[in-house]
Amino acid sequence: MSLGDALPIALVALVLYFVPTVVALGRTVPNRGSVIVVNIFLGWTLIGWVVALAMAARSKAPAP
Repeated sequence: MSLGDALPIALVALVLYFVPTVVALGRTVPNRGSVIVVNIFLGWTLIGWVVALAMAARSKAPAP
């Protein structure tokens, strides 16, 4: 496998890795800092990635 073949695969993997972070920032959830930290440090495990995604997809805090 050459670099030309591996680079697009690596970019797609990187984008998928940060899906929970993008979701949290897009939805402006109140705990987005926690989502980012969990995604960066535990996202490499499937459980950490799912937890980060669940935190990002959680319903927003009600407006006062």
